[in-house]
Amino acid sequence: MTTKQRKAADVPWLLIMVWARVWFIGLRLAVAHPFAVDGSVIELNDSNFDTAISSFDHILVEFYAPWCGHCKRLSPELDAAAPVLAKLNQPIVIAKIDADKYRKLASKHDIDGFPTLKIFVHGVPIEYTGPRKAELLIRFLKKYVSPDVSVIESDSSIYSFVEEAGKHFPIFIGFGLDESLMADYGKRYKKKSWFAVAKDFSDEVMAAYDFDKSPALVALHPSYNEQSVFYGPFEGGFLEDFISQNQLPLVVPITSETLKLLNNDERKIVLTIVEDELNEKSLKLIKILKSAATANRDLVFAYVGIKQWEEFADTFDVNKNTKLPRILVWHRNEEYQLVEGFESLDDNDDQGTQVSWFLEGYRQGRTTKKRISEPSFMGFLQSLFGTKTVYLIVVVVGFLMLIPKLTNRRENTHYRRQSHSRAEDVSNASPENASQQDYRPGKKED
Repeated sequence: MTTKQRKAADVPWLLIMVWARVWFIGLRLAVAHPFAVDGSVIELNDSNFDTAISSFDHILVEFYAPWCGHCKRLSPELDAAAPVLAKLNQPIVIAKIDADKYRKLASKHDIDGFPTLKIFVHGVPIEYTGPRKAELLIRFLKKYVSPDVSVIESDSSIYSFVEEAGKHFPIFIGFGLDESLMADYGKRYKKKSWFAVAKDFSDEVMAAYDFDKSPALVALHPSYNEQSVFYGPFEGGFLEDFISQNQLPLVVPITSETLKLLNNDERKIVLTIVEDELNEKSLKLIKILKSAATANRDLVFAYVGIKQWEEFADTFDVNKNTKLPRILVWHRNEEYQLVEGFESLDDNDDQGTQVSWFLEGYRQGRTTKKRISEPSFMGFLQSLFGTKTVYLIVVVVGFLMLIPKLTNRRENTHYRRQSHSRAEDVSNASPENASQQDYRPGKKED
């Protein structure tokens, strides 16, 4: 056989070997990764759940129940987000599992409500509590696959970074700072904040972010339209304090979500209770509180409107006779302090001066300790459902409780009538008939 013929004979074997190799690799991938990653939401069950968690670096799982209305409304949002997240450089897969059907698995993952979202990062579960609309969901989840610290080298990249970061996390940009200085904070606050260092930037950027020299660390709160600048020193605990204190805006509106954020902060809270957060007087007062917060970073300043969350305000003994705005220092537990002579702020006087005197009195210890009052069960229900719905629930529950009583009364009346009828029959019957009525198998009751 010639050399040319031998080469021609080897070609089919080479093709077969290449095809076999490709087939074997494909088989291994199929066995190791049995899920179609096509941008659709993957339906899981109890037999493939653990495999899915171990197959993907980042997977968001919805624990749902088929009868849950909130789950039904969330479903199209997840369907819209799934293909976008699947195309990221580090893709995020979305999956769901019927937690009502697979209750043992749901219990294992501490599921106590529907829908519950958890993102598994390299197999480690983290409960997702962010927004659930598709567009915001995508922005929020990008945080989990972003670099700890991004390096920016142009003005356009700085603006793009801030735009892509969105409004749900504070943003820290180190202008002229070394990446290594920010690396530790980028890791520690990865799920809470965005971090970047800008290597090159213009005077225009300096003016836009309101700093006049470098190095400088700028903290942004886009959702509150706030920013702060830190010029150092960048060693010791100074940088740590600036980053931790700027996890919250200068003045925090009290909501169920911000209360969760406050749990991670050890500072005491200067709480101001107003009638309505959105009226002109309250907005003016909030600006005054921001100025006070800037000079007193060892305290958290917050406010709540009775119109916005009456049940929360009630826990601080606020009622229709309370003079508003009320100001106090809350320990984030069951205790709070009133400053003697400054329990409330006077609208007719300079409120900025009153806030200063309040803080001075607090620091000098001229305070009275109080304990918060527990909200009533009705108040709690009203905060969740609204007054009209609560009244409807009470009426329905009362009616349902009344039904068994009415039923028992009817049964007792029927039983007395039957007993009376049977007694008459027995008294009128002969001894022979009476003995026959003692036991009748066909009329045995369950």
